[in-house]
Amino acid sequence: MGTHMEIINESSGAIGCGIIGVVLLSLIWGSWRILNWVWLRPKKLESCLRKQGLSGNSYKLFFGDLKESSAMNKEASSTGISISDDAVPSRVLPFIHTNISNYGKKSFTWFRPIPNVNIVDPELVKEVLSKNFNYQKTKSNPFIKLVANGLTTLDGEQWTKHRKIINPAFHMEKLKHMVPAFYLCCSEMISKWENNIASTEGSCEVDVWPYLQTLTSDVISRAAFGSNYEDGRKIFKLQKELIALIIQTASTVYIPGARFLPTKRNRRMKEIDKEIHATLSVIIDKRMKAMKEGETSKDDLLGILLKSNLREIEQHGNNRKDGMTIEEVIEECKLFYIGGQETTSILLVWTMILLSRHQNWQQLAREEVLQVFGNNKPDFDGLNRLKIVTMILYEVLRLYPPLVWMERVVHEDMKLGGITLPEGVIVSLHVMLLHYDREIWGDDVKEFKPERFAEGVSKATKNNQASFSPFSSGPRVCIGQNFSMLEAKMAIATILQQFSFELSPSYTHAPFAMLTLQPQYGAHLILHKL
Repeated sequence: MGTHMEIINESSGAIGCGIIGVVLLSLIWGSWRILNWVWLRPKKLESCLRKQGLSGNSYKLFFGDLKESSAMNKEASSTGISISDDAVPSRVLPFIHTNISNYGKKSFTWFRPIPNVNIVDPELVKEVLSKNFNYQKTKSNPFIKLVANGLTTLDGEQWTKHRKIINPAFHMEKLKHMVPAFYLCCSEMISKWENNIASTEGSCEVDVWPYLQTLTSDVISRAAFGSNYEDGRKIFKLQKELIALIIQTASTVYIPGARFLPTKRNRRMKEIDKEIHATLSVIIDKRMKAMKEGETSKDDLLGILLKSNLREIEQHGNNRKDGMTIEEVIEECKLFYIGGQETTSILLVWTMILLSRHQNWQQLAREEVLQVFGNNKPDFDGLNRLKIVTMILYEVLRLYPPLVWMERVVHEDMKLGGITLPEGVIVSLHVMLLHYDREIWGDDVKEFKPERFAEGVSKATKNNQASFSPFSSGPRVCIGQNFSMLEAKMAIATILQQFSFELSPSYTHAPFAMLTLQPQYGAHLILHKL
């Protein structure tokens, strides 16, 4: 009996020692991985970059340049600047602007333990954007994916498939049918402004920024969902609340797994996500049933997308792997909102602000609009003949691009401009800094001069499209750029037909990047009814 007990005790002891050994090995391995992530690998990457002539701040444990960058952003956003000032890049990108001033164009910064190599050479930007399978999208914060996890976040074969299926929705012939929806939404906004003026003597002060946001959300609601546009409005309001919550989250240090904590903010974000998902599921389900019953698909973005998706599946012998799943369609619908609303509202608000300051260009644009349309409803063909308006929109996009920088990650060692970029490095493509580069645009680079684009973008950029990238460029150029430009032309044309406008004394010029380049304190203008 005693012998059996001894054997059992010895076995138990051996098992216990084995478990302790496994635990210790796991702790050692985990500690090594953490040490490698927060210190060893960053220092190795820093050494590699410095040996190749790149300069930047020395790596600081875990945070990198985050604290310094946050402090400079906070200081820059505490006051406005003069609209005649040329300090837009230094206010919008204070840390990057200072870093490049100190270290030159061949420099790097630190986003926590990851080095970001600054790219401000148009030839190198062109190379990065053209090789989209080598330089891929960075993994976004998991909270950001709640807003939309569609085409803009995908890579590789999945991106190729989605792009092919979505592309027909943005052909010019399809967009032509959406022009009446654009006009209807613009007319509703114009009516609101006229009602504001009715109680005054022909003019009043209006913060046009929220009106333009509502306009573009209504446009995308009608263009994307047609008769379901009220549901579209609901989705937009929910997404707006979700983005505000995500921005609050992004202002704090990101902790892996933090999204699973049952905080009030996390719970609300998940509630919004579920509500958006449920609303879109119902809309899509109804459309799918109607299509199966033989009903003609609608010419809104969702109808064209579903039809294109079904065609792709049928062409491959009804293999659903070759099409998009319902979940993927939902994510693309969510993306319609963010891409379709945000970019155009920003383009419009900066256009109205700059035309308020440059009255001569406002008058030239109005004369062109009245020459083409008179007081009639703007139509598709006429909008495409607006040369001066197009020049103005391009110059606004140059000075105030919606996205001021883009990022791509290197998944394997890559050669770029004589530099070997190690795996894991992020390349930061600084759109705004390229748009303000004196070597590209000349000594008047900071001035508002739409005549730069009198002979088109290619002539203005000396045939290097990457010098002007408000919608990105290369294979991943924004799929909705024609949609955005057409909508912007319609809005500007209808506004110019009815109003003249100037800056209000209460306007504060404060461009700042909050995901996109927005007016921090709104856009207070004085509208005059014509």
